[in-house]
Amino acid sequence: MSLNPKPDPAGTVKPPAASVFRLFSPALLPGTLMLGGGVTLFAVETYVTATVAPSIVRDIGGLELFAWVTTLYVASAVLGSQFVALRPRALGLRGVYTVGALVFSAGSLVCGLAPAMTVVLLGRTVQGLGAGMLSGLAYAFIRHVYPEPLWRKASTLYAAIWGVATFLGPTAGGLFADGSDWRYGFHILLPPALLMAAFAGRLLPRVADERQDGRTPMAQIGLLLGAVLLVSTAGTEGRGGLKAMLLVASLVLFAAMLVLERRAATRLLPQGAVLLSQPIARLYLIMFGLIVTVSSDVYIPYFLQTLHGVAPLASGYLVALVALGWTLTAFFTGTLNGRRAVMAISVGCALEAGATLALAPILGGADPWEGALDMAPAILAMLAMGGGVGLCWAHLVAGVLKWAGEAEQDKASAAIATMQSLGGAFGAALSGVIANSAGLVDPGGIAGSQAAAHGLFLLMALPGAVACLVSLVPNRR
Repeated sequence: MSLNPKPDPAGTVKPPAASVFRLFSPALLPGTLMLGGGVTLFAVETYVTATVAPSIVRDIGGLELFAWVTTLYVASAVLGSQFVALRPRALGLRGVYTVGALVFSAGSLVCGLAPAMTVVLLGRTVQGLGAGMLSGLAYAFIRHVYPEPLWRKASTLYAAIWGVATFLGPTAGGLFADGSDWRYGFHILLPPALLMAAFAGRLLPRVADERQDGRTPMAQIGLLLGAVLLVSTAGTEGRGGLKAMLLVASLVLFAAMLVLERRAATRLLPQGAVLLSQPIARLYLIMFGLIVTVSSDVYIPYFLQTLHGVAPLASGYLVALVALGWTLTAFFTGTLNGRRAVMAISVGCALEAGATLALAPILGGADPWEGALDMAPAILAMLAMGGGVGLCWAHLVAGVLKWAGEAEQDKASAAIATMQSLGGAFGAALSGVIANSAGLVDPGGIAGSQAAAHGLFLLMALPGAVACLVSLVPNRR
């Protein structure tokens, strides 16, 4: 699969590989702080909220609404990322950034002051909308803030931020887990968010609106949001049968959106994104498959604690190795280009699928782990699982931006964030269906957990394997 729609002529001298530290040069530092700051707000708040959510319930009640704390956030984040491409023509990208930071701030303030869980849910919906805008803008601004050799490095930086947030978020959340201190977990990000809103107009470049069609594809948006809500609800549903039904219904809505998108005059996605014969569609499919597979890590802490006697805190930090692997490989391979970048995508998909497959026997045993030597195979597999994604993610992002037409760059960028959110939600929900069906709850216990670990990682390796096969499809123009 070629990542460049316009092959370089023979004899062209390739520019030297760009260093990630160029992102922090005086000329680029303002843009890096703003775009990286937006991703940081999204990432850190995700993990802080996951950590303090039980404290919220203990303090103000609302256990029956607990699942919606995440569900509404994910759904509104998808809508926020799409708003980047569907914004009013009078509102430029800098304006969207300001709006996104202010909306995120408003949602955080509402959550921190909420007297009841229903108000928390309102705040999370608003907060997710702003976070989605900031996440979508991080990709939409890449080509305007950085020269093309740094596109991959910018994507690498975003991966590093998520990796750091995996450690920082739970740690920060743990500081606010007592009594009503959870409110500070929402308020702590208010000052940086407000500063980012205040300085967006000065630190980000003015960008001309290149879009040709300003109409809004309401039908596709409705179907996509319905699919996201259903799959997010499935991820928090404990009953296996209902979870599976919600997943199927979500897939039906998503398929209906793609069919409508293919025939509609006003599109939600860039041209060719729903035709597998087109390179950009295959790039999106690879992204989706990779995120679905890596989302199976949601059950790793449970298996570590239940089957191998690993302490809860240690298991939490062990699963963070997935994010660390993503970050490390992204840093070391972000300068690849041409055929080497194409090869990195295929190797990355294969590495992720293979590592996920290896977790089946590694985590599916029942022997207690007493030291680092016992944990070594799991540590290597988790690093490789995330490392496979990091090996190819920046190249997938660069490929999408290259293949999208000039008038559809905003749509292409927003779709990257959408695929990431949708893949995560679908992967977590599918993992629940597989684990429960394999015996996690019935018969449960050690035997059920072993069966669930084997079934989960065997089957969740398949989307990564499919992504690998798709990456091998040659480009035909």
